[in-house]
Amino acid sequence: MSPRGREDGLGGRAAIAGIGATEFSKDSGRSELRLAVEAVRAALADAGLTPADVDGMVTFTMDTSPEITVAQAAGIGELSFFSRVHYGGGAACATVQQAALAVAAGVADVVVCYRAFNERSGRRFGSGVRHREPSAEGAALGWTLPSGLLTPASWVAMAARRYLHVHGLTPEVFGHVAVTARAYAATNPAAYFHGRPLTLAEHAASRWIAEPLRLLDCCQETDGGQALVVTSVERARDLPHPPAVIAAAAQGAGRAQEQMTGFYRGDLAVLPEAAVVARRLWRTSGLTPADIDVGILYDHFTPFVLMQLEEFGFCGRGEAAGFVAGGRLPLNTHGGQLGEAYLHGMNGIAEAVRQLRGTAVNRVPGARRVLVTAGTGVPTSGLVLTADPQG
Repeated sequence: MSPRGREDGLGGRAAIAGIGATEFSKDSGRSELRLAVEAVRAALADAGLTPADVDGMVTFTMDTSPEITVAQAAGIGELSFFSRVHYGGGAACATVQQAALAVAAGVADVVVCYRAFNERSGRRFGSGVRHREPSAEGAALGWTLPSGLLTPASWVAMAARRYLHVHGLTPEVFGHVAVTARAYAATNPAAYFHGRPLTLAEHAASRWIAEPLRLLDCCQETDGGQALVVTSVERARDLPHPPAVIAAAAQGAGRAQEQMTGFYRGDLAVLPEAAVVARRLWRTSGLTPADIDVGILYDHFTPFVLMQLEEFGFCGRGEAAGFVAGGRLPLNTHGGQLGEAYLHGMNGIAEAVRQLRGTAVNRVPGARRVLVTAGTGVPTSGLVLTADPQG
């Protein structure tokens, strides 16, 4: 049984010691396997480690480059741990959680988490359902596809419409999230939208995708790869960069959870899966929203950023747009998936590490505690990363 009433034993026992990425583009010109290997090698170099040091690998189920194939191509030898996490972007932080669990349990010493895809030039997730093998979890789509709800944007639009109705708001409130992301992206040379900030008027003038979502409420489609190296805190202290300590990690699925189509489980204006993660993160870390210096919140669609802020307790229900507009928390300082790149949230974890190292382009001075979340509307995950208390 899950230890619902107490903290788990994982916090503070593992750290992210290396980060690496390819360039983020719309046409990489190379295979997804090559992107994965490039990112893995870059992360190991950043950590001051070699492929021979790696004995664990974690990735997503929606990945064309299996752990053993990446290991072989990257020059990694024997593996004692390998794992995949389901549910698309909801898996991002859970890859780190599984790596940390393996390290804490002594199953592996150095675990690489990675994600690589040609999501723009190859398979575009935003294009929605095209062909799907029959499955139990896919049965839920049988209720939505005949109504014309064929894409992620259309599924999220249902929840976004309800959110606006419940709180008496208009679609313009979503623009605060987009403008904030693009402001940070504009000063980030790695971001696709580098040098291209956004105004609220430009957001409001962008075309409808699925009302009340406009084009600029939707994340990008990106080719690229991102990798992270997880090891023990003790070992990380001997490596080149200050460790980003994994103070808490959690997964969460709500009651009657579906993948993006949970229209019948109760209140559409909330994210129960995020609430599960929030409770576990705050309990395990011993922190509260007031303690967080930077928020890296999964921004596949702007409405879900607002709803996450409310689920995690940064503000009251319906108050998140004002919270973002007021700049009360540095949010997605790399530009997020709206402004930097869409790597299923892995690039957001890397930004959290940079903030703790003090190397982020849009550095938040004195940042020591960062909240990172993964994709919502699906079973999800989250992390609280902190600076090394001995640093």
